[in-house]
Amino acid sequence: MAVKPTCHSARIAEVGAGRITVGCVAMGTRPFRFGVQVSAAGGGREWADQARRIEALGYSTLWVPDHFDDQWGPLVALTAAATATTTLLIGPLVLDNDYRHPAVVAKEMATLDLVSEGRLELGLGAGWRRADYEQYGLVFDPPGVRIDRLEEAVGVIKALWSEGRGDADFEGAHYSLRGAKRRPRPVQRPRPRLLMGGGGRRMLSLAAREAEIVGFNANLAAGEVGPGVARQALATRFRERVGWVRAAAGERFDDLELHCHTFVCMVGADRHQVAQVMAGPFGVTPEEALEVPIALVGTVEELCDTLQQRREEYGFSYWAVPATAFEAFAPVVARLAGT
Repeated sequence: MAVKPTCHSARIAEVGAGRITVGCVAMGTRPFRFGVQVSAAGGGREWADQARRIEALGYSTLWVPDHFDDQWGPLVALTAAATATTTLLIGPLVLDNDYRHPAVVAKEMATLDLVSEGRLELGLGAGWRRADYEQYGLVFDPPGVRIDRLEEAVGVIKALWSEGRGDADFEGAHYSLRGAKRRPRPVQRPRPRLLMGGGGRRMLSLAAREAEIVGFNANLAAGEVGPGVARQALATRFRERVGWVRAAAGERFDDLELHCHTFVCMVGADRHQVAQVMAGPFGVTPEEALEVPIALVGTVEELCDTLQQRREEYGFSYWAVPATAFEAFAPVVARLAGT
């Protein structure tokens, strides 16, 4: 990716008792941030302790996914994490738009921003896991229809969170508001930051236009994770995706924060040995496996080098690691967070 060395004025966001500073940086050297995706815990005390541990280790954010498998409900889990911490950002990664009316999302997320005193980052998606829909009798519409719905849902949420006086009106093919009350309002102004993303051009283009944080992933249009996804995760495809976002964002591209969700995070492993193991089943070469952006494998030193290289190449500065790896990954966070 060609890096445009544009410098932005410093931005400081109040976050509870702490402060997050995004300084004057070139697009390609935006400070690193790291978050952890957590699905469940053994109980409320364990959940609170885990959230505090993530905060203490220097992670920026705790995320909760939104599926119907063995995980906690994201809205209650995020509220519990917010009340257990003071500076840790919290948010869903990501809410499936088809599971809730966007007016419900706007109210619940505004409430969560109030409870957390301005620490919400709202992740929104069009839904992708076919099994979630089929197991609970939900209609799994084609990707284009789901993305159409999500685009309208973003409009509904923004209308309900806007600073305008009076009630909110919205008219679309999927949703309509007539005199809807803009209450409660989030703490953050003008509103909490949106995180949207995916692996397809249309979804990434929507994120580039509407969100402040754009997440990059393999293309999951098939509705499941299988061998075919590996080809979608190659470095060449991620370079293409960054190009789509740049084209769709236009002048606002330099203000976007680019996010990557790692699904393979192995600290201390022999990266070349792991690449050999990954290559065969997924039909890629070991060299290609080493370059897959959603995989982080190696020593702490190697991982730091890899992350800096990927920030320079793709612009990825905001990284999500799985809960199983956050303790082992903490030395990387200690070295790179904020730099």
